[in-house]
Amino acid sequence: MAKNNNLPAIIVMFALFFMIAFVTNLAGSMGVIVTNQFGASKALSQLGTLANFIAYACMGIPAGLILKRKGYKFTALAAVIVGFVGVGIQFLSGYVESFAVYVAGAFVAGFSMCMLNIVVNPMLNLLGGGGNKGNQLIQLGGSCNSIGGTIAPIFVGWLVGGSIADASVSTAAPVMIIAMAIFAIAFIVILFTKIPEPHLETAEEKAARKAGAVAKDPHGPLSFRHFVLGAVAIFFYVGIEVGIPNTANIHFSEVLSPAVAGGFVGAYWFCMLIGRLIGGAIGAKISSKHMLLATAAVAILLVLGIIFVPADVVVFGAPLALLLVSACGICTSVMWGSIFNLAAEGLGKYTATASGIFMTLVCGGGIIPFFQNLLADKVGSLMSYWLIIACLAYLVYYALIGCKNVNKDIKVD
Repeated sequence: MAKNNNLPAIIVMFALFFMIAFVTNLAGSMGVIVTNQFGASKALSQLGTLANFIAYACMGIPAGLILKRKGYKFTALAAVIVGFVGVGIQFLSGYVESFAVYVAGAFVAGFSMCMLNIVVNPMLNLLGGGGNKGNQLIQLGGSCNSIGGTIAPIFVGWLVGGSIADASVSTAAPVMIIAMAIFAIAFIVILFTKIPEPHLETAEEKAARKAGAVAKDPHGPLSFRHFVLGAVAIFFYVGIEVGIPNTANIHFSEVLSPAVAGGFVGAYWFCMLIGRLIGGAIGAKISSKHMLLATAAVAILLVLGIIFVPADVVVFGAPLALLLVSACGICTSVMWGSIFNLAAEGLGKYTATASGIFMTLVCGGGIIPFFQNLLADKVGSLMSYWLIIACLAYLVYYALIGCKNVNKDIKVD
């Protein structure tokens, strides 16, 4: 799958993947807490998540330029520092009792998550050799992402306990302290790890850029139709991935308890772990196109079940709708790697810039859940999942038609 001398770099990328989900899901899990402590509506409870992902829109392209000019290692180290600061601000918000400070911290943390994503995805694809092998490595790295995503909501739910009335930001302080500690350890490990720099700007390129002698390329990632449609697919996908568990967490925390809801939302991310392990095992044998098509179609069926299954239908002591929410994790688990692989295929020298654009569109992870919960405030949490179905329908279209590269005449070497 990958050369042995690439193993240290792969391990570091996996660790960064873990932190992306842990910190991102911390913002989502805090929705229950800010609803109680600050009296936020369902929509406003998603402002932390929205701020976290809007940072992607602000930082996506600049981070891609940093990656090109400074390299993977510098970008990763900078991201870890920013992440430490962002989580630290959220930690302080519980003691100054300020919703604005909490949202600001989530926004700063979002810059870090964007930068880390820009590093790990193209790096793992490269270390895996591209194609199906690259997709396989991204899926395995995504398993570490799922572990971080599983731990955060379960931990927050356990700290809050059985009553929303006792929930406050300071209650979740241990989770934030752990996150800051991991960032500190990650900084030390990355600092002493050798990471390949295949796309780093050369001395000649740097001199030409500063002298203004760089010839303007008439083409770029946006010249490729399959990439443009893939970037839109990423926007919808991240909204799907975050919207499904976040909305369920708020809804079932009210219907059941924060501990129970947090446990099943954690199960969603655990199912993503299982799905990514399966995806990693079969990724070299099944095309990204077929993997995306199958999982998007099944996810539509599961979400329809969430909407229409009566609330009093219980299986294994839990509402069937909540079990279906968890099961969606298996489907969403492999979508990111599949979309990234399909959209980046054939981009060559434009891959680094494309990764930055990709990260900009990750802001869908904040925008889609926000609008979903605006709907939830009006028509109810379960009916708001129609927005998720619409997003999934687009992914089916991308897998069937949109992923085809119709711009092979553009030189990419």
